[in-house]
Amino acid sequence: MPKVQETAGAVLANIGQVSVGQAGPAELLLVALLTGGHVLIEDVPGLGKTTLAKALARSLGCAFRRLQFTPDLLPSDITGVNVFNQRSGEFEFRPGPLFAQVLLADEINRAGPRTQSALLEAMEERQVTVDGVTRPLPEPFLVLATQNPIELEGTFPLPEAQLDRFLLRVGLGYPEAEAERAILRRFRDADPLAGLQPVAAAEAVLDLGRQCRAVYVSPAVETYLLNLVRATRSAAAFALGASPRASLALYRAAQARAALRGRAYVLPDDVQALAEPVLAHRLIPSQAARLRNRSVSEALAEVSAQVPVPVEERWSEPAAA
Repeated sequence: MPKVQETAGAVLANIGQVSVGQAGPAELLLVALLTGGHVLIEDVPGLGKTTLAKALARSLGCAFRRLQFTPDLLPSDITGVNVFNQRSGEFEFRPGPLFAQVLLADEINRAGPRTQSALLEAMEERQVTVDGVTRPLPEPFLVLATQNPIELEGTFPLPEAQLDRFLLRVGLGYPEAEAERAILRRFRDADPLAGLQPVAAAEAVLDLGRQCRAVYVSPAVETYLLNLVRATRSAAAFALGASPRASLALYRAAQARAALRGRAYVLPDDVQALAEPVLAHRLIPSQAARLRNRSVSEALAEVSAQVPVPVEERWSEPAAA
């Protein structure tokens, strides 16, 4: 998978010119983009979520839209609306912010359930239906939704069905001391985002995604992945385990991560690295876990540690006969 690794390296290096110390989250965004998934970025304000999203879109030459979610936002404000044109005597469709290739849904949990549900069709089926007419969305299509896990006043928690639509949940975290120093110096004179140029075409993402689907997953790694997901369903720490959609999401994400690193085969390390961002937001802790004040991530790490990891196997794809 040298082409995927080469393109990904160029994109990550380009993003790194603007977003300092965020190589890990940036790689996860690329994993979601290559697998056709979406990302929920959950962290406090001011850590560079918008900058990271803009840098990704500009690095790929993608059409970018940012939409601030508020309690008074209506579904039509997202999808678009038919407007009567008095000159032509006909209704014309004016597309909403959803008709972009990278959509930043800022503070998604501040919008009401009706508005949140307007995203479901777009995220799952890559289309929007308004007044009985279905319109396809541009490709690639990536929703980056953000929410603040600290300030919950005036918010509407995302339902489990919608959380399950997000391939990954990502946290940025505070930068290291030297990274924060680099941010001060890099943004001291001007915004480097303004001069960021594309290093790959948006259309190439679709071809690279198809290459990721061809990454080999050995039966042993596949069994390990399934055992890991199924373990969440029987663990006492969870009232609700991961769904089959989660199994497929982890499978495809592991293929994309392997391709980004230049491998044509998936390692158990790929599954382990992606287990938390793919599965944690899909799990509901049990009452006992809540009483013990255990986070979902901690419980998932304990469950994962109990699943045997396959070892001493040739992971690469067998040579053709």
